[in-house]
Amino acid sequence: MRWNLKPQPQENLVVQLATQLNVDPLVASLLIQRNITTYEEAKLFFRPQLEQLHNPYLMQDMDKAVARIEKAIANQENILVFGDYDVDGTTAVSLVSSYLRSFYPNVATYIPDRYDEGYGISYKGIDFADDNDFSLIIALDCGIKSIDHVAYAKAKSIDFIICDHHRPGENLPQAVAVLDPKRSDCTYPYDELCGCGVGFKLIQALAQNRGETIADLIPYLDLVATAIAADIVPITGENRILAKFGLEVINANPRPGIKALIQNIKKKALTINDVVFIIAPRINAAGRIKHGNHAVELLTEFNLEQAEQFASEIEGYNVDRKDLDKKITVEALAQIEQNNEKDKFTTVVYNENWHKGVIGIVASRLTETYYRPTLVFTKSGDKLAASARSVKDFDVYNALEKCSEHLEQFGGHMYAAGMTLREENYLLFKNAFEKVVQETIHPDLLIPELTIDAEIDFTDISPKLLRILKQFEPFGPENMSPVFMTQNVVDTGYAKAIGQNEEHLKLFVKQNNSEGFGAIGFGLGKKLSRVSNRKPFQMAYGIDENEYNGVISVQLRVKDVL
Repeated sequence: MRWNLKPQPQENLVVQLATQLNVDPLVASLLIQRNITTYEEAKLFFRPQLEQLHNPYLMQDMDKAVARIEKAIANQENILVFGDYDVDGTTAVSLVSSYLRSFYPNVATYIPDRYDEGYGISYKGIDFADDNDFSLIIALDCGIKSIDHVAYAKAKSIDFIICDHHRPGENLPQAVAVLDPKRSDCTYPYDELCGCGVGFKLIQALAQNRGETIADLIPYLDLVATAIAADIVPITGENRILAKFGLEVINANPRPGIKALIQNIKKKALTINDVVFIIAPRINAAGRIKHGNHAVELLTEFNLEQAEQFASEIEGYNVDRKDLDKKITVEALAQIEQNNEKDKFTTVVYNENWHKGVIGIVASRLTETYYRPTLVFTKSGDKLAASARSVKDFDVYNALEKCSEHLEQFGGHMYAAGMTLREENYLLFKNAFEKVVQETIHPDLLIPELTIDAEIDFTDISPKLLRILKQFEPFGPENMSPVFMTQNVVDTGYAKAIGQNEEHLKLFVKQNNSEGFGAIGFGLGKKLSRVSNRKPFQMAYGIDENEYNGVISVQLRVKDVL
């Protein structure tokens, strides 16, 4: 790892903010690094309120979307809520459909089959709408590039409202309304919403139109927080507000489907991290292994006993998903070895028998092993489909755009994307992608970076600091849990490698004559020799709370040692 200490704010700004807030200069410095420089901004950061959410009608086309839905309700039209099969899509569909059904019965949901229909709006889905007399489709977390599909629907007298958060192409679909804060002509103040977040703005606008307040929408925020966590969008602005209050719903009064997923988790309060690693993979497993419909059934079920049955089935899919992703990762790593491709700038692997539902997870695993832009391909019908993952600060979407002559279609974000191509173009694309990345990536980006917020001494660490750091939550992109570094650290003789394969590092550390702290370094077992025999070392770490037998103490979570 290369350690990167963030630029430290100017001392006069730190002193000024620390004085205004009556906090330690270290806390003021951490806030300034997060672009919080005034008392008012700090107040919004530490005390976010739902009333701070923007007016949904500031989003381009929102008035048209609401008018079309109200017209559909007035005319007793059938409305189909359509969404992608991942967590963002299935939570968005569950959110909008359950809100509409709270006052209007003629609402159904549709999730495309990952294997039969692929990503996004499908002709099969439009034909389903046509056959079943749906005249309005609300598409969530997809559709921004579906120009031909929307035209096909229009020819069948089916209107579309698109709620998406992906980057638009040159032209927009001819839908009744296109809600996407990333539209170049959209002046909405916050453009980092996830798909479910855009869906929430739609129901917020509908609620305002119907005389409801934001308080009426709180029960839906468990879905929004789950999508924000799973889609790895920045935890800033509106996302931070929605995530904070959504976590409160998850912990206090979640919908039966989420309650059924977490009822065996023995924790006082779930964090965003728990949503990422406990709730999201299970919701995702439905679409990966079976069908995304199972996730929507779970998330819209209001009978707890039935929800528990759905959750049990989904747990089974998640076990299958884990087994598949382990097996395919082993095969992919072997393929890289056999092809002698360990020294390339990219990882591109293909096996026609790999399960399409887990190739995205496998791409993430390979990125952890060979830190470089990664694509994992499998057979999908008569074409090849792939999931792409990137490394910090490298835009894989832009790289794909430069190779688009070899692709049938592609879409996604800076760090994750999906694509399809014809089998005969696989090698052409693979070579082109390697060339583009080689020419455009900075060599430093191929070494994992550990970003450090500040260098401190152990004497700076206190229960008060820990209490304030907890108020920085929820953590996530652009508001990550702070990482500190300290020089001249020594282990007091307790260092040992622990775990089944001795892969983790357990320490008790001091600096000079400071108070000692227990420390744990997951995956750092191989660094035992570096910290043994009271040799001084540098340590990068986060500050955690550890509870044992009812006693709460500070524990350091070691990221790396030098």
